[in-house]
Amino acid sequence: MYALKRTFFIVMSSLGIIVMLAGCQQTRYPVDHEQLSGEERLVIRFSHVVGEDTPKGLAARRFASLMKERSDGYIEVQVFPNSMLYKDGEEMEALSDNDIQMIAPATSKVTSIVPEWSVMDLPFAFDSYEEVHAYIKGKTGQELISKLDQQGLVMLGMWDNGFKQLTNRDFPINEPTDIKGLNMRIMPSDIIEQQFNLFGASAVKLDFDNVFQSLDEGLIDAQENTMSNITSKSLHYRQEYMTVSNHGYLGYVLLMNKEFWEDLPDEVRSLIEETLSEVSEWQQEIAHKLNDQELSKLEECNCIEITHLSDEEKQQWEEAFSPVYDFYRGRFGAKNINSLPKIKGGNKE
Repeated sequence: MYALKRTFFIVMSSLGIIVMLAGCQQTRYPVDHEQLSGEERLVIRFSHVVGEDTPKGLAARRFASLMKERSDGYIEVQVFPNSMLYKDGEEMEALSDNDIQMIAPATSKVTSIVPEWSVMDLPFAFDSYEEVHAYIKGKTGQELISKLDQQGLVMLGMWDNGFKQLTNRDFPINEPTDIKGLNMRIMPSDIIEQQFNLFGASAVKLDFDNVFQSLDEGLIDAQENTMSNITSKSLHYRQEYMTVSNHGYLGYVLLMNKEFWEDLPDEVRSLIEETLSEVSEWQQEIAHKLNDQELSKLEECNCIEITHLSDEEKQQWEEAFSPVYDFYRGRFGAKNINSLPKIKGGNKE
């Protein structure tokens, strides 16, 4: 009888262990993340070049927090803002080498590997954020995304920053011809360079983290940027005039190293996609509100003279910059331009 009871106990114990192990296999992530070493966690290094209180900085932190929470600490997104890890011009190479796994460069920055993306830099190409996102979700946008994939990069979404304004230290800019003679800081984009060279400015391609110092030292006279970028880097303290022109869209392309992405388990990829989709909606709302708030602050501080272009003046600027569209067509054809919402609507030739 004792032997029978002992055998029964061993069998039931074994069954219990099997059930327990099966339950463990169904657990998506380790539960007690505090006990995990760095080697046991899945680490995603996310580098960017702007401040933590900008739309991109805030969204990156939110993404990291949600990923930690939803994976029970298994997935650790390490965010490195303000060029802490890599400078503006170094991020793309670091991502390709998998030294970092995620970046969110401005659309202009990806033109270094896929020049066709410079369609996003065309002056007055978009009148609203909704137009931007509809374009990216459409056929042409998906073709642009596929070109990134061919370069070993996976695009996981797009975050807004805002529409760009002009600032300079010398005089109010009311017409495009007013930029003549200015040393204008731009992001690395042939289209943006063409835009400012068209009216006699000298376009200077410069990393964002060097803009304030270059303004301070007089190496550049002017720059274009969104409200939140202008204030987060205190650029308005080195500029006397600002023109609210909304002449170009500035957004960020969320990129991950393709090899790293494809090595991730399906459930991890799904969690990243779901979380980024949620964060992107939040980020876009924050970006729009923050730019409006920063403009109000600049108007109240009396620290920079502000000129607002009327709708009629914007139309005149848009027509003046039409040769830039011809420059793009000459390099890449008309397809990407013809898919822009305002051109499909018949508002441009």
